[in-house]
Amino acid sequence: MSDLATESNDAHSSSQEAKKPQIETIRMPTVEEIRGQDIWNNCAVRSVVSGVMGGGLGLFMGMFLGALDNPIMQEEMTTRQQIVYQAKQMGRRSWSSCKTFAVMGLVFSAAECTVEKVRAKHDITNTAVAGCVTGGALSARGGPKAACMGCAGFATFSVLIEKFLDRYH
Repeated sequence: MSDLATESNDAHSSSQEAKKPQIETIRMPTVEEIRGQDIWNNCAVRSVVSGVMGGGLGLFMGMFLGALDNPIMQEEMTTRQQIVYQAKQMGRRSWSSCKTFAVMGLVFSAAECTVEKVRAKHDITNTAVAGCVTGGALSARGGPKAACMGCAGFATFSVLIEKFLDRYH
């Protein structure tokens, strides 16, 4: 009878141990991880990377949209002429989109990072200000009214994207 009681106590204590949450050890970051974070927290690095990635996105979008352009004189062109025309259109559109998206990525990232460092806060206001700066800068050639509209439009778009992605709780 004592053997049964011992087995029952052992089963009871093992079930309590199984119910206890396991405590995970905290892993300290390595020197390489800390250096990587320090590099990525540099606004210049972040902006250049965003500009390069924006340029790559623009390149592919330009290729895709350039392929959709149809020649006006399609019936009068040979197949070879149509292919050459399409390739030139894709190249022009790709380069144009590449430059636009590269500037957009660089300006937005630089503005957001700078505002975040100055304010010492990570919230949606940084995104709104960066969107305003980017929209204003991209449309500044059209005059002050265009710059204001670009500022308002890009800031609104940036905030909506952030709300959709739910980055800030």
